[in-house]
Amino acid sequence: MAYTRALLTDFYELTMAAGYLEQGKESDTATFDLYFRHNPFNGGYAIAAGLEDAIHAVVDARFSEEDIHFLKALKSSTGKRIFSDKFLNYLAEYNFGGNIRAIPEGSVVFPNEPLLQASGNLIECQMVETVLLCHINFQTLVATKAARIWEASHYGNVVEFGLRRAQGPDGALGACRAAFIGGTDSTSNVLGAALLRMPAKGTHAHSWIQSFGSELDAFRAFARSFPDECILLVDTYDTLKSGVPNAILTAKELEQRGHRLVGIRIDSGDLAFLSQRARQMLDRENLSYVKIVASNELDEYIISDILAQEGKVDIWGVGTNLVTGAGIGGGALGGIYKMVEHNGQPKIKLSANPEKMTNPGIKKIIRYYSDEGLMEADALAADWENAEAQGVLIVDPNNPLRRKKLDSARHTELLKTIVKSGRIVYEFPSIEEIRNHRKEELSRLHESHKRLHNPHEYKVGLTYELWQQKEHMLNQATV
Repeated sequence: MAYTRALLTDFYELTMAAGYLEQGKESDTATFDLYFRHNPFNGGYAIAAGLEDAIHAVVDARFSEEDIHFLKALKSSTGKRIFSDKFLNYLAEYNFGGNIRAIPEGSVVFPNEPLLQASGNLIECQMVETVLLCHINFQTLVATKAARIWEASHYGNVVEFGLRRAQGPDGALGACRAAFIGGTDSTSNVLGAALLRMPAKGTHAHSWIQSFGSELDAFRAFARSFPDECILLVDTYDTLKSGVPNAILTAKELEQRGHRLVGIRIDSGDLAFLSQRARQMLDRENLSYVKIVASNELDEYIISDILAQEGKVDIWGVGTNLVTGAGIGGGALGGIYKMVEHNGQPKIKLSANPEKMTNPGIKKIIRYYSDEGLMEADALAADWENAEAQGVLIVDPNNPLRRKKLDSARHTELLKTIVKSGRIVYEFPSIEEIRNHRKEELSRLHESHKRLHNPHEYKVGLTYELWQQKEHMLNQATV
């Protein structure tokens, strides 16, 4: 059956939508914020990603006859149909007609500020929750991991090697895209390279070596097949006693035929020590042009340690920990989607935990910069206030005693209009433009926020006017 991606949603989105319709709320309006509460990986920032895929999933969603038939057949525990004909007829005509504002991909973002705001019909804005979170949560997580790896490598050459360890084919493609946004330069994922028009890179496996009578025979054969794209895996038997010497011999033979060995790859052992020794051995033979590729469960911490030990790695092949967003404070971004306005009135969610209280109303985000051009703080302001004026006071919503006066005249509004009345009005940049934007953004973030260990917290606060509105709503709230 031809089920569509419109069914790629949590069941409760459909039951709530059906309930809204049954309760006469088909004309209600609402605004929802999509944001996260904590930086991933215990870091100091995140990189926004996944927006283009998310937006297309929202505006292209249509329920097919097969989708409707499937939903019609669903029964409750008592055997009765769950969804009424009225709701199924609504779905048959469904298309998102609301507005979406969002922070562009590749931007540096922080907790508690909306990466995206969806406004319009209540039912429609409710129905897009899951698909928005699915794309933006995952790709932002992986893009952030890639940026941390890129920073840790001192802006080195990083290859995404994660296809075989990713969470299925869709996860692999989303991770490939997000990793490229965040800082990788190429991928082993051929379909990802084709779809994203990015470089495809790879070497060979240990099985190639094992399929020949000797390591040297294997190297020579690979060099004959790929004389201009030859990277040799040197740790099948003994990296320094056989792998590197045999690679050197192969490199000399390539030179005699007018070609150059591109590199060697080390996939096990003490990568700092082995890369140092391999570099010495290569340089002694006037093979300084041969690159050293390191792989084997790398992440930003291991890469940082290898460089701190003066490892001589030119290219980093990073797979599992990148595409799965693994690591302390990783695994999932934890982005959420909360109603902040209903029928023109600001709404707030209460909690005994202050960080779980929402910030009410339709908002804008103003980023302020220091005289040196570095990011200084972000102000969340009500859409009706003039937060761009100098002398804005921001209040930490989780600790109102923490406040900061922003006097800089340098500022910009982060949220851009992406969808208006159901139509995309934003020209999505190319992935290379997004990558350049990420580089520019990170260059404007102070080093203290980019540290792997104990990064400084970047200030994100409510304007004093918005804080007063929130405090008033807290005081007036009733259960």
